[in-house]
Amino acid sequence: MEQTYTVYRYREAPRPRITLTRPALVLLVVLVSLGGWTFLHHPATSSAAQKQQVHLRPRSATAVLVLNGNGKAGSASDMSTRLLTRGYRSAFANDAQVMTYGRSLVLFRKGWAGEARRLAKDAGIRAVAPLDGRSTRYPLVAIVGQ
Repeated sequence: MEQTYTVYRYREAPRPRITLTRPALVLLVVLVSLGGWTFLHHPATSSAAQKQQVHLRPRSATAVLVLNGNGKAGSASDMSTRLLTRGYRSAFANDAQVMTYGRSLVLFRKGWAGEARRLAKDAGIRAVAPLDGRSTRYPLVAIVGQ
């Protein structure tokens, strides 16, 4: 028995051609690039970063002891006045035990590191360090050096 086969040709439907003008193509490339950039470079706020954001006590609730450590009369008083005008609750000026500090510094009690950095910025001091066991009723101590 002989079988005959009929070959059918299927015509593919013509695909629509999308043509873009040059400005439209440039706009499309720019939008895709910017969208990808913002997606890839979006600053993610992780839970660890959110935990590190500590709310600082207001300046009006912060007391500072300002010590003159350079021997120049009025240095601590001037710094104290500047801090009071910045809004600090109290800035008591006194002389340090040693008058040979080469640079100014801010010392802080445990738990006051953020406020100490803010005080250093307000006073124009670059050195910030924790209090090393010294007992003081002030949480922040600014020592005015040379």
